[in-house]
Amino acid sequence: MKQGTRLTGLARIIGLLVALALLMSLFLPILGAAAQEAEDQDGTTEVLAEVPSTGARRPGPVILNSSRVRLPVRLTGFAPVEMVVNSIGLTAPIEVGAIDEGVMRDPSGPWVVSWYEPLGKVGEGGNVVMAGHVDYWDTGPAIFAAVPSLQPGDVISIIGENGEQYDYAMEWSQLFNVATELTPEVIQTQIVGDTGQESLTLITCGGTFDAAAGEYLERWVLRANKI
Repeated sequence: MKQGTRLTGLARIIGLLVALALLMSLFLPILGAAAQEAEDQDGTTEVLAEVPSTGARRPGPVILNSSRVRLPVRLTGFAPVEMVVNSIGLTAPIEVGAIDEGVMRDPSGPWVVSWYEPLGKVGEGGNVVMAGHVDYWDTGPAIFAAVPSLQPGDVISIIGENGEQYDYAMEWSQLFNVATELTPEVIQTQIVGDTGQESLTLITCGGTFDAAAGEYLERWVLRANKI
C-alpha cells in the first residue's frame, strides 16, 4: 500500500510538471511577441541631419527620435538612383550621401544628387531628403542650379534601380538664413523630420554669397509630396 501510494504521488507530480510545461509553451510566444512589440515601440535616438553646407557654417547636429514614420504596416521602400524633373530639364544620378557625426555631408561633385538614407527610403511613407550643389567652384552652375525656380505643381520623379518610380508634386519652397533661421528645432520640424506622408525634401545653397568666406549664407528648402 505504501509503495502504491508513493507511486500515485509521484505520478501526480509528473502530471503537474507536464501541465506546467504545456502552459509555459503556450505563453512563451505571447511573452516574446509582447517584448518585441515593446522594443519596436521604444523611440530610438539617432544623431542626424544638418543641412549640407558647401563650406558654410553648420548649427551642429540635431537629435531626432525615430525620424522615419511609424506605420501600422511597414511599407517596403527602395533606394533611389535617378532624379528627373522635366520642367527644368534635369536628369541626375543619385548617390548615397554621408551623415558624419550628425552632419549631412555635401554631394561628392557638381552633377550628382545626394540621398540621406537614414532619414528614409522612397516609398516608406515618410520624408525622403536629398541635396545638390547650386554651383561649383570650377564649373559654375551645378545640378541644382534651376531647382530654386521650381513652382508648385512641378513634378519631380525619383527612380529606383529596378525601375520603380515615385512622382512628387512641388508644394512650397523657402529660403532660410543659415546663421539665424536654421535652428535645430526648425531643421527637425520643417526640413528633415517626418511630414506625416510620403514627401521629398530638396536642399541647396542660395541667397547671398559671401566672397570673403567662400560660402552662401542661405539655403533653399523645397518640399514636394507624392502624387
